Amino acid sequence: MKILFLNGPNLNLLGQREPEVYGRTTLKEIEGMVRARASGLGAEIDFRQTNSEGELVGWIQEAKGRFAVIVLNAAAYTHTSVALRDAIASVGVPTIEIHLSNVHAREEFRHRSLIAGVCTGQISGFGANSYVLALDAAINAIGDKKSA
Repeated sequence: MKILFLNGPNLNLLGQREPEVYGRTTLKEIEGMVRARASGLGAEIDFRQTNSEGELVGWIQEAKGRFAVIVLNAAAYTHTSVALRDAIASVGVPTIEIHLSNVHAREEFRHRSLIAGVCTGQISGFGANSYVLALDAAINAIGDKKSA
């Protein structure tokens, strides 16, 4: 099973950007955590980051037929991008929305996700562990899809 992890803007700065909100773990370290867990579960991981909305859209479109699940931390694009929402809706690949922080305990503008309505589910507020939880959710989504 192949799972695509996509990371949006500013996540390349994890570990140094607002550590009181996002923690001190780098994106590279998070990727290592995910890969370590995935190896024991037989999952193949493709892990990517970009600051470009268009590149995220392109990667989502390319996922159809290549990946069983997308795990997406769209970062700030979560709250602004109709383009990401439309891409997720158009490909039909189960997508799990994730966030390091609890977006509902933060500024009001972060409470609304434009992509949530087309995602399978949402995980937020568990720091770097949100990614590991998303991996488990992705594997469960694949299992549920096979048994349906």
